[in-house]
Amino acid sequence: MNTLAHTGPGPWIFFVPLVWAAVILTVVTLLRRAGWRGRRGAGRPPMDDRSPIAVLGRRFASGEIDEEEYWRRISVLEEHFGRMDRTPPGKGGAA
Repeated sequence: MNTLAHTGPGPWIFFVPLVWAAVILTVVTLLRRAGWRGRRGAGRPPMDDRSPIAVLGRRFASGEIDEEEYWRRISVLEEHFGRMDRTPPGKGGAA
């Protein structure tokens, strides 16, 4: 009689760690797709609706200023507030 106790686990010993790795990878992937990013939120600090950048984005989106004016003003704001997402509102990119 050939039992597991006499021959050892064989190549099946690698199966259990692979299953656990797949489970952990699946959980991490689902959490990332659901928007979980740890303590910092969705990857960027929350933006105040009254901030100059938000006001400029709304003015561009509503058509009050053209694209040239938007880029000129956003470059000035970058000097004061640091680098930000350079995609104008309504032009695609990450939401």
